[in-house]
Amino acid sequence: MSENGPHRGRDTTALDLRSGATLDPPTSPRLPVHATAAIDRGAVPPPRSVAAEPEPPELRTVEAHLDEILAAVPQPEPIELAVLDAQGLLCAEEVVSARALPAFDQAALDGYAARAEDVVGATPDAPVELAVVGETVPGAASPTALAPGLAQKVAAGAMLPTGADVVVPGVWTDGGTVRVAVHAGVEPGSYVRRTGDDVSPGTAAVHVGTPIGPAQISLLAAVGRDRVQVRPRPRVAVLTAGPELVDITTQPSPGQVVDVNTYALAAAARDAGAAAYRWGILPTERRRLTEVLESQLLRSDLVLISGTWATEGDLVQEVLAELGPMRFRQVTMHPGPLQGFGRLGRDDVPVICVPGEPVAALVSFEVFVRPAIRSMLGKRQLFRRTVQAISAERLLSPLGYRQYLHGQVMRHPDGGYVVEPLGGGDEALLARMARANCLIVVDEDVTEVAEGGLVTVMPLLLGG
Repeated sequence: MSENGPHRGRDTTALDLRSGATLDPPTSPRLPVHATAAIDRGAVPPPRSVAAEPEPPELRTVEAHLDEILAAVPQPEPIELAVLDAQGLLCAEEVVSARALPAFDQAALDGYAARAEDVVGATPDAPVELAVVGETVPGAASPTALAPGLAQKVAAGAMLPTGADVVVPGVWTDGGTVRVAVHAGVEPGSYVRRTGDDVSPGTAAVHVGTPIGPAQISLLAAVGRDRVQVRPRPRVAVLTAGPELVDITTQPSPGQVVDVNTYALAAAARDAGAAAYRWGILPTERRRLTEVLESQLLRSDLVLISGTWATEGDLVQEVLAELGPMRFRQVTMHPGPLQGFGRLGRDDVPVICVPGEPVAALVSFEVFVRPAIRSMLGKRQLFRRTVQAISAERLLSPLGYRQYLHGQVMRHPDGGYVVEPLGGGDEALLARMARANCLIVVDEDVTEVAEGGLVTVMPLLLGG
């Protein structure tokens, strides 16, 4: 599947997790499907802000916040890399071959080069015998000539003798070395690779937007390209804020918390395709904090910060505001409704702020940051595929919020999928999150999903 191009259109195609084939919405005779309880959007009071400042952060939808981010993130200019370093990236040029592939007529398998007219009508009961004149192996400098009534033993990839137009597979002969008995006739051109059959000179070998994998690297090498223009991995700096945080090498004292966000978010960014750099815990002294943020804006295509709060006097927010327009908003999602975004520094580098609670931080990454990284990579498919699954338990969702619950999705014995939530969504438990293989998505206008009801599930496939 090609993955370059515009980012619009969130794909919610049902996908078979094992084969990649699409599925019809699942049905189950064992688990009855119940309707979900819908709420009139007009009757839903706005969720209460968690901010302590006089004017609460602006309330907005998940889509509005995501669209603002996607509209602002740039696509870095293409760069030239060695072909092995380009693996996993999108090709940014039309690679036109100056060579023919194959460069000469060659045998497609081990056997005997011959003329089709000499072996026509051959059968096991009435074989055709030909005199064998030598053998050709790969690497021969020039072709030999083959007269009528003769055959030449050839290896796969060897140059085809002039005059031969077929290769008779060795298993269709008696394997003779002086004379060979051919037990089956073959059509002209059989088991022969003609010059330029694969790629002819002047044609594109690899197109713009093609993901470069092992097959593309093989083709690039074959046409003589050791370097190629690609969409580079966006450089993502990952930082976190909080006076309570200590690094994982420090034994936390009472009231202190180990920084897990920069590790988790850097790993998530790398899985999404970015070149992620984990800076760590932001300093609490203003001058040093400013220096750190300014340096990351200079070296990064995107800066990701966890743990800032929409409270009066928050030092990180104050310094961010000095570097450019930065806005914090309450987004109608749970967990992690408080989100921030701005374009800062002389280059208007996108800065995304997510909550400090680790579960909320990773959910926010999936919803907002991962699509932004894939957009910067030039991918067409920005969003994870989703499936419809039967909920194994009753689900409750906050009024007016889009709920993201970690869960385990499995194939149902009767077809489709069944999903089991891990927790009720109000616990920040890392071990449960680590066992999850999906996010269960419950829309804002749904407050309850009955056991057996259908829900949208986002499988969390590594690199998917």
